[in-house]
Amino acid sequence: MEENLKDTFQERAVLVGLNADCFTQAQTATDETLEELEALLETAGGFCTGKMLQNRHTPDAHSFIGEGKAQEVRMLAEATESTMVVFDNELSPGNIRALEEIIGLTVLDRSALILDIFAQRAKTREGRLQVELAQYQYLLPRLSGMGKSLSRQGGGIGTRGPGETKLESDRRHIRERITRLQSELEQVRQVRSVQRERRMKNSVPVVAIVGYTNAGKSTLLNKLTGAGIPANNRLFDTLDTTSRQLTVSDNLDVILSDTVGFIAKLPHHLVDAFRATLEELEYADLLLHVIDSADPNREEHIEVVDRLIAKLAKPGTPVLRCYNKADLVPAEDIPVGEDVVKMSAKQGVGMENLLAAIEKALGHSRHHIVVNLPYSMGGMLETLHDSAQVLNVEYTGEGIEVETIVDEILYGRLKDRMIKEC
Repeated sequence: MEENLKDTFQERAVLVGLNADCFTQAQTATDETLEELEALLETAGGFCTGKMLQNRHTPDAHSFIGEGKAQEVRMLAEATESTMVVFDNELSPGNIRALEEIIGLTVLDRSALILDIFAQRAKTREGRLQVELAQYQYLLPRLSGMGKSLSRQGGGIGTRGPGETKLESDRRHIRERITRLQSELEQVRQVRSVQRERRMKNSVPVVAIVGYTNAGKSTLLNKLTGAGIPANNRLFDTLDTTSRQLTVSDNLDVILSDTVGFIAKLPHHLVDAFRATLEELEYADLLLHVIDSADPNREEHIEVVDRLIAKLAKPGTPVLRCYNKADLVPAEDIPVGEDVVKMSAKQGVGMENLLAAIEKALGHSRHHIVVNLPYSMGGMLETLHDSAQVLNVEYTGEGIEVETIVDEILYGRLKDRMIKEC
C-alpha cells in the first residue's frame, strides 16, 4: 500500500522566473520560457500549481529575486499546497540555500530539472554515462551551498542523483568519478570513430536529424527507416542516438542518425557530457533541421537550433529545413526555398520530396557506373575501395569489371573506361 502511494505521488511546484535588464536572452525568463518550464515539469512527472515572473534591473545577490518576492513565492506555495519551487534561471548554491530558508521548500533551477528528465530517459549504457557525467559536473561546484538538497536521493523530482556518495564532503571522489566517466566516454568516441571511418571508407554519407525537442525527429526516423523507436509527444523522449541505413535512391544510400533534442538554455555541461553523441553533427555530410510548423514559438526555437548547429557542426555543412506537422498550419505559413521541405512525418506526407531534396544535396554529384579497368590499372581498384562505394567486382579476360558509385572527380577520371551508367 505504501509503495502504491509513493508511485502515485506527484510533486506540486510553483514556477518562478527572473527577467533582469542585465541578462542575455539565454539567461532571462519570459512568459514563453515559463510555459516551456511547465512542459518540462510535466515531463518529469510534476504538476504546476502557479507561476510568478519577477522583473528587476539586476538579480539580488542573496535571494536572486529579492526577499519580498521570495516571501510572495512562499505564500503562493503554501496556498497551493506545493511541495517544491522550480526556477527558470540558473541559480548559484548560495541562491538556492537562501531561497530554501525563506520559502521552506526544496528549490531547483532549470538545469537540475532537465538533468532529472535526462536521468529518467537514458536507457543505454552510453546515455546513462553521459547523464551521470552531466550530473556530477553540475553538482561539483555546488557542493558547499546545497546542504540539505544533496541528501535527498530518489524521493522525487530533482533527487535522481548519481548515487549515495556523501557529495557534501567528497569532492575528490567526485572528481575521480568524473575522470573515469570521461575516460569511458572517450572509449565510446573511439568506437564511433572506427565506425565513422568504416562508413567513410565505404563512401556512405551521414545525414543527422537535428531540431528542437519534440519537433518530430524520432517520428521522421521511424517513417523513413522503420526504426521502431518510441516517438511520444513529450520533451526529451529520445536521448540515445539511433542510426539506420536509408536507401534514398538507386544511386544513394545514407546513414540516418537521430540526435538528442535541443532546447533554449540547454545547460552547457549537458552539451559537454553529450559530446560523444553530438559528434555525429560534426561529421555529418547533411543536417535535417526538423521544425514544428505549428509551434507558437517557432522562430525563436529555429534560432536556438541554428546557434547550436553553428557551434557543433563543421562549417559549410548543408542544412535542409524540414517543416514538420505542416498539415496543422495554413500553407502560406511555411516559407519556400531550395533548402525547405514541407512535410508531415506522422502522416507520411512529403517523404518523396524529402528524399529528392536529400539526393539533390548529397547525391547529385554521385554516379552509379560500371567500368572496365585493364589489369595495369589495378591501383585504381584500390582507390575505388578507399574513396568510393564498390558494389561488385569481376575479373574477366578483358580486365577488371567494377560496378561502383563514385563522386564527380572519380567519374571524370573513369569516363573513358565506362561500360555503362546505371
